[in-house]
Amino acid sequence: MINYIIHKIFYGFLTLFGVITVVFLLFTVLPGDPARMMLDQKEDPEQLAQIRKNLGLDQPIWKQYMYYINDLSPISLHDNQANVTTYTSLNSGKYSFQKIIDINDQSLVVKKPFLRNSFQKQGKSVATIIAETLPNTIILAISAIIIATVLGVSLGIISALVKDSWIDRSLLVITSFGMSIPSFFSAIIIAYIFAFLLHDITHLNMIGSLYEVDDLGEGKHLTLKNLILPAITLGSRPLAVFTQLTRNSLLEVLSQDYIRTAYAKGLSKKTVILKHALRNALNPVITAISGWFASMLAGAVFVEFIFGWNGLGKEIVNALNTLDLPIVMGSVLIIAVMFIIINIIIDILYGVLDPRVRIK
Repeated sequence: MINYIIHKIFYGFLTLFGVITVVFLLFTVLPGDPARMMLDQKEDPEQLAQIRKNLGLDQPIWKQYMYYINDLSPISLHDNQANVTTYTSLNSGKYSFQKIIDINDQSLVVKKPFLRNSFQKQGKSVATIIAETLPNTIILAISAIIIATVLGVSLGIISALVKDSWIDRSLLVITSFGMSIPSFFSAIIIAYIFAFLLHDITHLNMIGSLYEVDDLGEGKHLTLKNLILPAITLGSRPLAVFTQLTRNSLLEVLSQDYIRTAYAKGLSKKTVILKHALRNALNPVITAISGWFASMLAGAVFVEFIFGWNGLGKEIVNALNTLDLPIVMGSVLIIAVMFIIINIIIDILYGVLDPRVRIK
């Protein structure tokens, strides 16, 4: 098991390196000039040139890529020449570090991965921005995945137990419809119905975040009701997927020989389903949960923007509008890291839930 985990971590690092490369190249070739956006479209060649030099944008793409890898790496190489300031200088004040060794005019140091600073938010670090917004996105994603898992597994079990009945067929139609609707469209519909047309009954808001400032400006207050509609919207598509996965997997397991043997021994239907069939039937559901949770961290972009939820997704949209590329790139990398970690944890859970996987 330890060797397996080591292999997964190794391949996770390779995947992350690929994501870093693709993200960098993708956002490097985007149209637009971040330096010009920072000057608010003002035409000042000297200031533009200085900003590009400070950000390393005046260098060839391959050298910008090496700068980016150097910033992200926990072990990095930096210039330490006296009275000389470059993008990789140690005296730039970008981050704290511990020097390992000096090599001519350069130093090898240990530091935290540096996601760079925002272009637009007065040099505020991307790590700080992510730390402020990511918790809201995680809360939204966890709430959505809980709703989708509980309802999806329950409906899937019911659908499997009443196979080919009108309930089963109705759930099949509803879940197929749910999987086909994109999140941004369902967000608009749900917000319009429950927060506008039925506002007097639901008392839910069309927009709002987890914490809101009251009308008197006396500080932030926890507003849990603003979580309801975004969580339902974000969880609607995975709910449909989990329902069908649970149904199909449970029907397949119930046709196995060991299930028939359990019935032959006189075990009740409830015992056979809950203690024998469901445990093995949940493996594909667990795989879907891990994938959907990571996907919801990225897919929350549209839901957060429509509902005004102050999370990482909304921050990404605002950053794209202003070409604040460090925020976008840093956010994508954080989501990729979380996706890799979640998948490693899920693979370990496989062995706990299914002895066949553990033996293999």
